[in-house]
Amino acid sequence: MKFNKYTLIWAVSLAILALAGCKDDKTQNHKKIFNLNLDQGLTSLDPAFARNQNVLWMCNQLFNGLLQIDDSLHLKPCIAKAWKISEGGKQYTFNLRNDVYFHDDALFKNGKGRKVIASDFVYSFKRILDPKIASSGSWIFSDKVTYTNAFTAPNDSTFIIQLKKPFPPFLAMLSAQYCSVIPFEVAQKHGKEFRTHPIGTGPFKFKYWKEGEVLAFVKNPNYFEKDKTGKALPYLDAVKATFLPDKQTAFMEFLKHNLDFFNGVDGSYRDDILSKNGILTAKYKGKFNINIGPYLNTEYLGILVDSNLAIVKKSPLKYLKVRQAINYAIDRKKLIKYLRNSIGTPATAGFVPLGMPGFNFANVKGYTYNPQKAKQSLADAGYPNGKNMPEITLSSSTTTKDLMEFVQGELSKVGIKCKVEINQSASLRETIAKKGVNFFRGSWIADYPDAEIYLSMFYSKNVVPNGPNYTSFFNKKFDTLFESLSFAKTDEERFKLYQEMDNLMMSQSPVVVLYYDKLVNIYQNNISGLGKNAQNLLVLKHVIKN
Repeated sequence: MKFNKYTLIWAVSLAILALAGCKDDKTQNHKKIFNLNLDQGLTSLDPAFARNQNVLWMCNQLFNGLLQIDDSLHLKPCIAKAWKISEGGKQYTFNLRNDVYFHDDALFKNGKGRKVIASDFVYSFKRILDPKIASSGSWIFSDKVTYTNAFTAPNDSTFIIQLKKPFPPFLAMLSAQYCSVIPFEVAQKHGKEFRTHPIGTGPFKFKYWKEGEVLAFVKNPNYFEKDKTGKALPYLDAVKATFLPDKQTAFMEFLKHNLDFFNGVDGSYRDDILSKNGILTAKYKGKFNINIGPYLNTEYLGILVDSNLAIVKKSPLKYLKVRQAINYAIDRKKLIKYLRNSIGTPATAGFVPLGMPGFNFANVKGYTYNPQKAKQSLADAGYPNGKNMPEITLSSSTTTKDLMEFVQGELSKVGIKCKVEINQSASLRETIAKKGVNFFRGSWIADYPDAEIYLSMFYSKNVVPNGPNYTSFFNKKFDTLFESLSFAKTDEERFKLYQEMDNLMMSQSPVVVLYYDKLVNIYQNNISGLGKNAQNLLVLKHVIKN
């Protein structure tokens, strides 16, 4: 028999069944293994690099942090069973559980996972800030703590964080996957290869990863969390992920019941599943379950605006009026209805998405479709009807080609010549991070449920190789407002600051906000316990497969 990736996946499935203690038959297979597909690949299993959805999803199965978020976006205890904040708001003291153990590994005594202690969090958090690691999450701590004395462990069950100044969203920030705890001996031994040798405390433990083909996790029998009846979590025996790059092919696998879960409705099959008004078509009613709801994800076009960069100096996008013309030229309502089957909300406010606490359509003014204003802005920039304006290039990935071609058509109507350049998702992300493209499609998923995570993308101190300020936006007033968050005593005060920053940034147009996303998750009728949260964070520890 020829050995290819499909026979490999089958062999791995058999191995998972054996490891999970299942009989090798279809009934047991369907009951025990949760199957999903990661169409955009997987770059790492190291939580220090959890900057895109697939890494977030997979790390959420393998790791835990101090705190976690429930489906209502409320903070809940995790490894920290209790905490207190000092009167000045700068010191956070966490009391840890004493029943949390790392997954088994040969580097531990007798190969058995050891207990998590406070010094593990000291190591894990310092590792995020270590320039040698170059974590994509370093920005969440970099301007808030002093490296040498920020994290301390006076004893095994007490972990203390000292901030340089108060930061009200800090607890929410600690629920991000970046802040997962990892064992120092394993991370130090494997170095950069910890990405393929992840040892955490999560409900599932790593078993196998053939990159681009198949990934396998098995149940962690020593997991510390229990359900409301006292039964140990998780219920599943294993999780298997494939990497079919074509979503339509993956959807066909879902229809054959080879996948239990499918995220997002894209491509030519979208109209087959949903009406233009976002309703499940009669063809599929009762065939599977569907979850649709708010998703803390902003889909946008980013524009480099730092005129000190050579790539910006040569581009007409350096002019504010050109950027505003692009904002006015796009009919977002039409885009959502006809290209997204009403999955999403037209972004006529700011960068902070619908569903985020403090979001307010009335108080934040973005852009609505107005081709006349677009043409006027172009004329004001010195390009009447686009005359003498150089062609601009919009960089995107294959998954959003249709949206970008729609944008291209809208810009053409007002006289802007635009070329769409298609790239692989991973390489495009790297090029954007290195300021290598001038105009690009992006999306920003909330690592934690606070608007600060969105506005941090425009804070000037986050213009670093691994920081989130991909547009190189700089505005002194914006920075002052951002830094004044430290002094906000109530949520209301903080929300007002967020709205003022969002308005200020939108007036300078370093981004073209297209829409606020909605999650669409479909799953088989024999799956239960799969929650729905606005972060679209895949939580499998409560899932039952009948």
